[in-house]
Amino acid sequence: MMRGYPLLSFIVLLALLPGSAMSDANRDSFQHYQKLLDRHLIEHTQPGNGLVSAFDYRSALASDSLEKTLTEQRETLKGFNPGALEGKAESVAFWINAYNFFMLDQILTERPDGELVSSVWDYGGRVNPFVDSVFEQKNFVIGGRNYSLNDMEKGILLGEEYASKGWKDARVHFAVNCASVGCPSLRDTIYTADNLERLLAENTRRALNTARHLQVKGDTLYVTELFKWYEEDFAEASGSSKAFIEAWAAPERANQVAATSSLEFIDYDWALNTPDNFPTLDQPVD
Repeated sequence: MMRGYPLLSFIVLLALLPGSAMSDANRDSFQHYQKLLDRHLIEHTQPGNGLVSAFDYRSALASDSLEKTLTEQRETLKGFNPGALEGKAESVAFWINAYNFFMLDQILTERPDGELVSSVWDYGGRVNPFVDSVFEQKNFVIGGRNYSLNDMEKGILLGEEYASKGWKDARVHFAVNCASVGCPSLRDTIYTADNLERLLAENTRRALNTARHLQVKGDTLYVTELFKWYEEDFAEASGSSKAFIEAWAAPERANQVAATSSLEFIDYDWALNTPDNFPTLDQPVD
């Protein structure tokens, strides 16, 4: 008659464990962002199991529920205390989600003359050096504090505090999405403590199987400029960018990379990640 108690105790213990599925803050904190992904994010598998994705901004803007969804998501994050995050997986997942949501929010809400930007650089930075880039503007409120996208990515996810905790992970470069064609794919699900490791590994592997990010021609390895801009992160993780690729690429791809002797970079395409800029979305997978 007492046999049910051990099971009940186990369930209660699970509920109390930090980072457990039952207590993961990401599920409640990003439910409105998940609605945007469900309705407007298009993922497409490439030959060799590569991946590209596009966000249909025009369909989002045509939705009667968009303003309500964005407002509710902003308000949820405005009232959320990041200090309540528990453990590496929940924390890393949270800041990836926050970065990706606020990038979409920026594009959907700040439209010069009512039109979508053609590139995130239209907001300032490279094109207009007298205006802070979208990555530097502290427009995004979490827990009553204003953050920039750079604060979230470089200051937190890839910053000194996370590095000192052993939480810094170079694969984050394949999870945060800069709303550009050249960026690794935005995924159709939020990150959680449960799926973080799987998605980081999958994102990296599939990006390295996508021609936009990696190509091998003869003995030359061509890679996304992410490996130039963030070379130190990849070297810190694996010793070098090439070693990082060999460690996380699919075995066949890793063998191809190992056989190369020179490295070149693929020009980064900063065009907005709208479906019109991805002709391959309409092509069947081999």
